[in-house]
Amino acid sequence: MSAQGVASQTGSGPEPPNTPLNQGRPHSARMYDYFLGGKDNYVADREAAAKVLTLWPGVMIAARTNRAWMHRAIRFLAAERGIRQFLDIGTGIPTRPNLHEIAQGIAPDARVVYVDNDPIVLAHAQALLKSSPEGRTAYVHGDITEPGNILASPDLTEVLDLSEPVALSLVSLLHFVPDEWGPYEIVQRLVDALAPGSFLVLSHITPDFDPEATQKTVQIYNKGGIPGKIRTRDEVERFFTGLELAEPGLEVPHRWRTDLAETDSQVETGDVTDEEVSFWAGVAQKS
Repeated sequence: MSAQGVASQTGSGPEPPNTPLNQGRPHSARMYDYFLGGKDNYVADREAAAKVLTLWPGVMIAARTNRAWMHRAIRFLAAERGIRQFLDIGTGIPTRPNLHEIAQGIAPDARVVYVDNDPIVLAHAQALLKSSPEGRTAYVHGDITEPGNILASPDLTEVLDLSEPVALSLVSLLHFVPDEWGPYEIVQRLVDALAPGSFLVLSHITPDFDPEATQKTVQIYNKGGIPGKIRTRDEVERFFTGLELAEPGLEVPHRWRTDLAETDSQVETGDVTDEEVSFWAGVAQKS
C-alpha cells in the first residue's frame, strides 16, 4: 500500500481511502484492538484472535502491558528529555489515552504525526486529531515499508520539523515486518532522517520466554495473510545499533521505568510474568 498524506488537525479531517476495509480477512491492528478490549474489529479478526488465545493465553495481558509501557515511554520523553515532536508509525485503532494525549498532558505544545496503513484506522482518525490548542496532530495514511513516502508526506512536514529532535515510535510493529522486507534498513532510513537528539521508541514480540506459544501465534497470523517474524533479544537490540539506550536498557516492558506508571495503566506491572508478556522494549537516543 502506498503512503499518502491525507489529513491535518486544522483541516476538515481525513478523507476515506480507496482501499477496501477487507472485513473478511484478519488484520493485525484490528486484532490488537480486540486484545486491548476494543470494539473496532470484525468476525475474521475475532476468530483469529480466539485461535491466538488458545495458544498464548497471556496475549491480552501482553497487549495491555505493551500499551502501558508506551505511555510510560512517552512520559519519560516529554517530561525528562524535553521531546516535543513525535512520529508514531503503526498507530493502530485509537485507544484512549492516545500518544498525543499523554504527550500534551505534559507539554501542551507537543506535535504528533500518526501513521498507519489500515483504512479502518483512517476511518477513526478524527479521534487522533483532537489536539490541544497549543499543539498539533496529523494523520498520514502510509506504510512502514515505504519510509521515504512517509517522510515526504506534506502532512508530516507541515507538523514536524525534522531538523529538531523527534521521538520515532515503532511500538508492537516490526514483528509484522519479515526479514525479506528489510526491517533493519527501514528503521535505519527513518532514524537517519531525524536530527541528533532524537529517540527511537520500540517494542517487539520475542520467543525468548515462551517459544512454543509465540511461534504458533505467528503461524496463525501467517495463515490469516498477516506476515510476521518474532525476534530474539539480540535481534531486537540490533534495531538500536548506533543509538544509546536509556536506562534500564532493553527490558521486558513491565519492568521498564515503572516509577512512571499512572492510573491509566490497564495492568499492574507487578502482576504479570515474562512468559505472559513475551516482549522486549527500549528507548534509545541518536547522538
